[in-house]
Amino acid sequence: MRVVAGATRPVGEPGDVPDAGPLAPRALIVSLFGLYARELGGWLSVATIVRLMADLGVDEQATRSAVFRLKKRGRLEAQKQGRTAGYRASAEALEILAEGDTRIYGRRRGHPDDGWLLVVFSVPESERDQRHRLRSTLTRLGLGTIGPGTWVAPGHLGDAVLAALHRGGLAQFTDVFRATHLAGAPGRDTIAAWWDLDALEATYADYLRRFAGVAARWEDHPGDDARAFADYVPAVTAWRRLPYLDPGLPLEYLPEDWIGSRAEALFDRFRELLAVPAARHVRAVTPPPPPGSPRAPRAATAR
Repeated sequence: MRVVAGATRPVGEPGDVPDAGPLAPRALIVSLFGLYARELGGWLSVATIVRLMADLGVDEQATRSAVFRLKKRGRLEAQKQGRTAGYRASAEALEILAEGDTRIYGRRRGHPDDGWLLVVFSVPESERDQRHRLRSTLTRLGLGTIGPGTWVAPGHLGDAVLAALHRGGLAQFTDVFRATHLAGAPGRDTIAAWWDLDALEATYADYLRRFAGVAARWEDHPGDDARAFADYVPAVTAWRRLPYLDPGLPLEYLPEDWIGSRAEALFDRFRELLAVPAARHVRAVTPPPPPGSPRAPRAATAR
């Protein structure tokens, strides 16, 4: 699979993940730090980043440009190990990656008994830029809209929503409630009014179209560790957006034979087939950090 530079959004905030289409080098680098760097001391040399990105089909110029942008956004910090130049994920980036571990790998499908989370916001006209940031944050977290200034999510997302609002300095503009339907219950038509299920279904279908054949090839003809790495990282990178677009809505409220269930099964199968050999490739081409180097927290994503 050839990966080329694409004009997608920068990656960093929860849910701020690559759109469908070519995978941006920045998104792939975030995957490298999320999947592997934390298990390797939290730091990667520039040479290692360039080597691994080359294995993903990205040239050195595009890689260095992407690293620069991530550094400018405060996601990566330049750090030398001895005389070797490299980068470490910033404290903020590590927090975001840890939250992503939970959202992506500890993914939960809601149940009607969970109730709902309501976020009501009011932003003064003098701070309209904060209103835009707030709407963008809630959208990235996968919340649906009930009406102007009123957003909704499955109840189990409470902690993630509160953490994102506090991290972004947006909690002061919001009131957050847990809610239960006292009269009636939302049906599929109601959920379709709160979330764009057609667009979500199309995104899942795109993931299946792009990666089902890759998984099938591995089922029939397993490749070597380098091939596993080249197939696994793009599959994870493309998947990262989906657990945010779909906040784990209860299946009872979704169309029958929900396509998201098939996409989730494909992603899980990718992990079973490729996670171990892909990580083995990274370890094989990554020099160990110098003795005494500080280590980042271990991460579920690297397992």
